[in-house]
Amino acid sequence: MRPGQIRNIAAAFALTLALGACGSPEPESSPSPAPGTPSAEPSETPAAELTVTEFDVPSASRPHDVAPAAGGGVWFTGQGSGQLGRLDPETGETEMIDLGSGSAPHGVIVGADGAAWVTDGGLNSIVKVDPQTLAVTRFDLPGPRANLNTAAFDGSGTLWFTGQSGIYGRVGSGGEVTTFPAPKGRGPYGIAATPDGEVWFSSLAGSYIARIDSGTGELQTYDVPTAGGGARRVWSDSTGKLWVTEWFAGKLARFDPATESWTEWDLPGDNPQPYAVFVDDADSVWVSDFGANAILRFDPATEQFRAFPATRDNANVRQLLGRPGEVWGAESGTARLVRISGER
Repeated sequence: MRPGQIRNIAAAFALTLALGACGSPEPESSPSPAPGTPSAEPSETPAAELTVTEFDVPSASRPHDVAPAAGGGVWFTGQGSGQLGRLDPETGETEMIDLGSGSAPHGVIVGADGAAWVTDGGLNSIVKVDPQTLAVTRFDLPGPRANLNTAAFDGSGTLWFTGQSGIYGRVGSGGEVTTFPAPKGRGPYGIAATPDGEVWFSSLAGSYIARIDSGTGELQTYDVPTAGGGARRVWSDSTGKLWVTEWFAGKLARFDPATESWTEWDLPGDNPQPYAVFVDDADSVWVSDFGANAILRFDPATEQFRAFPATRDNANVRQLLGRPGEVWGAESGTARLVRISGER
């Protein structure tokens, strides 16, 4: 039996949603089976084009963010257990790396050398984990706790990060950490790099996105089109346009830096809560929607959403990342990782 629960989604049976199509029931919690075991018996539909596979991870880990690793594995942050995990999708097995007393890791990304870089709010540190030795290196922030969120590398290889308490910052080539106060105070949240190496972050409380000048650290900010909409996460497509989830407004937005113009789409359903956003190698846009308890795929050409509902209530996918042919999410509410793979 292959690891994880496998669900094949056929074009005839996948739920394709035009704007305003459906709502969701009130979520309930449900127990998690042992790590590395199937959640349920696989079910298939004919002529499948996308496959959803769910992997159980240690229930205490409460996985927050996820990042595909070199060699086919997948890193995930165990915010509940203070660990970084690595899943082998071929076997379903996980290995857990302790990050230190008081750790509460939030985000994880992979550097050019294959190392995992973690934003750890509990330690108030940027943490690097060597993919071979699993050695842990800390880069502590100066000053008070930043409520660290996520990180991204710019075109020169400098790591930039956000802190919800009202800062953003970088780790220099010598390991020195510099922080900057963010406009409007609290709120810096998601962060991403464009294909040309520019770094942008989003402010949930401030309802703006900001482009960082990698040389000076200065910002150019742009408010989201819906006042108070809340910019939770941000991601770039292949052309450098920025896609933003407006958590409070229930919308997906696109910003074109060339024209400084916005476009918005309402998510389907009665109570959409868009959290994570990721743009895959085919420029399809993926969004996790707490309100629908689903991952949504948005096609910019047709302006339609397709939903991939979670098989347990209250999945709460807080981050989406991927590699060619695969999109990965971490279900923080169910202690699972989820992969959607196949033809786009």
